[in-house]
Amino acid sequence: MKDILPGLSRSDTPEKIYANRYIIAITVTLACVLELLDTSIVNVAVPHMMGTLGATLDEITWVSIGYVVANVIVLPISGFLSQLFGRRNYFILSIALFIFSSFACGNATTLGGLVFWRIVQGLGGGGLIATAQSTLFETFPSKEMGTAMAIFGMGIMTGPMLGPTLGGWLTDQYSWPWIFYINLPLGGIALFLTLIYMPDSKHQQVIKKIDYIGLLLMAAGIAALQLMLERGERLEWFTSPEIISYALVSFFSLSFFVIRQLEIKYPIVDLAICKDLQFSAGLVMTFLLGASLFSTVFIFPVYVQSLMGYTAWQTGLMILPSAVASGMMMPISAKLVARGLSARVLIAIGAMLFMYGMWLHYHFTTDSGMSDFLWPMIIRGMGLGMIFMPLNTLTMANILPQQIPNAAGLYNLTRQLGGSVGIAVSATLLAQLGDAKRAALNEHVIANSAQTIERLAGLKSRLLLIGTPETLAPIKAQALLAQQIAKQAQMLSFAHLFLLFGLAMLCVMPLLFVMKNQQMSAGSDLSH
Repeated sequence: MKDILPGLSRSDTPEKIYANRYIIAITVTLACVLELLDTSIVNVAVPHMMGTLGATLDEITWVSIGYVVANVIVLPISGFLSQLFGRRNYFILSIALFIFSSFACGNATTLGGLVFWRIVQGLGGGGLIATAQSTLFETFPSKEMGTAMAIFGMGIMTGPMLGPTLGGWLTDQYSWPWIFYINLPLGGIALFLTLIYMPDSKHQQVIKKIDYIGLLLMAAGIAALQLMLERGERLEWFTSPEIISYALVSFFSLSFFVIRQLEIKYPIVDLAICKDLQFSAGLVMTFLLGASLFSTVFIFPVYVQSLMGYTAWQTGLMILPSAVASGMMMPISAKLVARGLSARVLIAIGAMLFMYGMWLHYHFTTDSGMSDFLWPMIIRGMGLGMIFMPLNTLTMANILPQQIPNAAGLYNLTRQLGGSVGIAVSATLLAQLGDAKRAALNEHVIANSAQTIERLAGLKSRLLLIGTPETLAPIKAQALLAQQIAKQAQMLSFAHLFLLFGLAMLCVMPLLFVMKNQQMSAGSDLSH
């Protein structure tokens, strides 16, 4: 397929492409940042969208669900699509579709219209990350791959964290449509630079046959799985016929999909690369990385807004140090690996830093303030930032150049599914732990104990001081005590969830023993 507009092509020399490699890296990373921002930027504007569109909370969640489901459907086939249309053409089309649908989202006047254009936006954005990653593997020489992944990683890691900050500011200062309009100028810059500088793939393979049955099975299976994860907690999981239906469709569709892809001659997703133990180990670890990143970004705002009363903008400011620390650690990690530090050692140090950050999160209380959150958030961000780049490089180390688009799609899909599973687990455990902790605290609140009587007397005195009638003061004191117990139970639930994700990251560290310290395959250089 010919290029849509003139630009670099497969005939360009390695020297010409290498000369523009940093511009290309910034270009594709900018596009990925916009795509990832839109996974979390919407959450802070939910109340405003409900009021404008006249939607219920259950209805408005489809604005987020539609985007994520479309994203995960496209991710595993982005390598196939880039080969079908040409990598450069596919990237241009994806950005253009993302920009146009962002404008349509901002102009939407009905819930149905907004959900539709969010799905279109997800389809456009889903192809950006894996295509960007495979582009970097070709446009940077092997010895600079750490630097390329550091630039790329800054976008991948900071995008979801910056979403609440930017979304809160735009919503408070302007209105919710601006969380979509912000994509227009930034997306336009990314599109312009792509048209000028982005090369096509030297290793592009000709698509001889399209497996439409496999494509349908994959889309149905991944969409059903994502819907189950997104709506499971709200519908009480397998007590709901809807969730059971999603589970059955997902299980059978993905089972038949895997069997078909392993048997047919021209699969749309080449699962044979999973036979490489290093790549498979990397998939498991990136799954946990995605779960840890997206889940902590999910539960921390819930904690500070529900228990501490912070606004969306204040919450975003508290998350910002973590995003900055994560971004700063990317180039530092690249430099350390370039100077000979083992990538496995760097991942292990990052995991321990993340665990220490979660241990500090575990000690948060209902009285914690912004100053208490600063260093735990910085340490958490540093840990995640130290893991991303070396893990990415190690996972792809044995992958041949022509396999990179397919491998990148699987790798990024795994991280995205890890985030979805992590958020679903967080929401479920938060409710279950809350009930368990409340019951445990209630066991210690004995009606006739001296401590309970003293606490109720203190609450009653305060109520009387603010003018509560004598007859109502005891009843209100009991209600306030119950509220305090519920609040402390919820606080304990958040604390245990933070600790759980820290421990989960440590549990996968033994997988590092099956990963060898090595550079990217030499075949990834354009000169070979």
